[in-house]
Amino acid sequence: MQLKSGTRLRSQVDTTEVIIVRPLPGEVGLTCGGHPMVDLKAEVTPGLSIKPDAAGGTALGKRYTMPDDSPLEILVTKPGEGSLAVDGTSLVRKEARPLPASD
Repeated sequence: MQLKSGTRLRSQVDTTEVIIVRPLPGEVGLTCGGHPMVDLKAEVTPGLSIKPDAAGGTALGKRYTMPDDSPLEILVTKPGEGSLAVDGTSLVRKEARPLPASD
C-alpha cells in the first residue's frame, strides 16, 4: 500500500488505530498483529487472530519507527495487543530526545 502523511489505518485483529506521520516512499506492507492494516472505514476480514510472534502490543500516543534511520513515523491513536511491522521488520517505539542541560 502507498502510505501518505495523515492516512488513518486500523488493525484487522485488535483495536489498534494509527496515523501516518512520516511515510516511506513506494509500496509498503504495514501490518499489525501479523495481518495487513486497512483504512479506518474499510471492512475487516472476519476470523483473523493475532499471530504469536506479533503480539507485542502498542501504546496510546506513542510514535513508532523502523529500527534503522528510516524516515517512517507512525502515531498510535488507539492501543491494542498486536505489534506493528513493515515488510516483516518490527517497528520500535521512538524515544524522546533528552532536553539540553540548563546550567
